[in-house]
Amino acid sequence: MSQKYDAIIIGAGIIGAAIGLALSRKGWKTLNIDKLPAAGYGSTSASCAIIRTHYSTQDGTAFAYEGYFYWKEWADYLGVMDERGLADFHDRGCLVMKTQANGYLEKLLDHQRAVGIPFEEWDTDTIKAKLPHMDLNTYAPAKRPDDPGFGEPTGKTITGGVFFPCAGYISDPQLATHNIQRATEAAGGTFTFNAEVTEIRKDASGRIAGISLADGSAIDAPVVVNVAGPHSQKINEMAGATADMNIGTKALKQEVVHVPMPVSGWDASGIVTSDSDISCYTRPEKGNFLLIGSEDPECDPREFVDPDDFDDNFTEQWRIQALRTAQRIPELGIPSAMKGVVSLYDASDDWIPIYDKSCVPGFYMACGSSGNQFKNAPPAGQMMADLIAAVEAGHDHDAEPLQWQMAYTGRAIDVGFYSRRRVINPESSFSVLG
Repeated sequence: MSQKYDAIIIGAGIIGAAIGLALSRKGWKTLNIDKLPAAGYGSTSASCAIIRTHYSTQDGTAFAYEGYFYWKEWADYLGVMDERGLADFHDRGCLVMKTQANGYLEKLLDHQRAVGIPFEEWDTDTIKAKLPHMDLNTYAPAKRPDDPGFGEPTGKTITGGVFFPCAGYISDPQLATHNIQRATEAAGGTFTFNAEVTEIRKDASGRIAGISLADGSAIDAPVVVNVAGPHSQKINEMAGATADMNIGTKALKQEVVHVPMPVSGWDASGIVTSDSDISCYTRPEKGNFLLIGSEDPECDPREFVDPDDFDDNFTEQWRIQALRTAQRIPELGIPSAMKGVVSLYDASDDWIPIYDKSCVPGFYMACGSSGNQFKNAPPAGQMMADLIAAVEAGHDHDAEPLQWQMAYTGRAIDVGFYSRRRVINPESSFSVLG
């Protein structure tokens, strides 16, 4: 006899776990199932786990601000202890440089004002006083080392930046996911690992009936939620749910650099930085390292891969990101041994996630979220649970998108913003910035 649940969540990353928690707290019997050996073991564990509020759209900005408060009140959100301890939120703020590439942040600041998010505008003197290790010459547009002019200042300087106090990072994203797993289990939810889904079953009417696994077993449920990260497109195809999707997702290879911290004590007090002049972002990393991620400049090719067959070794891209950051931080040491993370993003066509139902009754999706949605996992879990409950109760979300009330900020968000059927959003940054 097969096992039976109210909902199966395919994926036990940070967002999948958060959906499991929210549904379990509604009284649903849930199962999070993952082909990997532990919660948060896949792309979540490779996340830079930066918490920030600056997004290219007002809806994205409002959602991220809501997410900030969940991390700020992490223990309250969980409501239970974890034998491994709770993940630390380093609530230190984020500096974003004003550059031509980001329109000197004018539109972004309009979103911050509309949502009511605090910020401070820093002029060049303020940046120099607070971050004396930085060279504020401009180098844009971003180039590759073999391009003419790489590393040569343009003759201008950064005109200033914006400091966002409601920002920081999580030092251990896998632990954060394990925290949510324990909270979900306390609410009655179940997790199964090392289990690969090979079929999404339907009944005679075409409604979801459950899943089949590689070991030949079957698990029944009238609801299946695709939160499979880089495998999300394969799961959507397996479910036959792509027919009416205007937005797709792909697995995108990413490399994150770890280099020795160039500034004494910065690992203990340092802020997050985002700098589109050199197309890199940084944050302190455990072990007295500086983490460097790419902001996806046009000069760098994007490597979309099969998530089941890709090269997980570092490439020249690692060195390029380190060299770009060395333009801003001249004291940066670049070791010959490459350290950091090679992993995959689950990137949507416009880098805005899909949080939605599907054309298959009982099949839902939370995908295209890698790179810029870790911070939004707790509210995304609650929003998805409310969406699923509404649709299962008869609400036509496609015709009348759910208006979701956010608990901390009191704002309502039109969940249709994240629809699978939307047109590509021209306001997006079309990058990891979201």
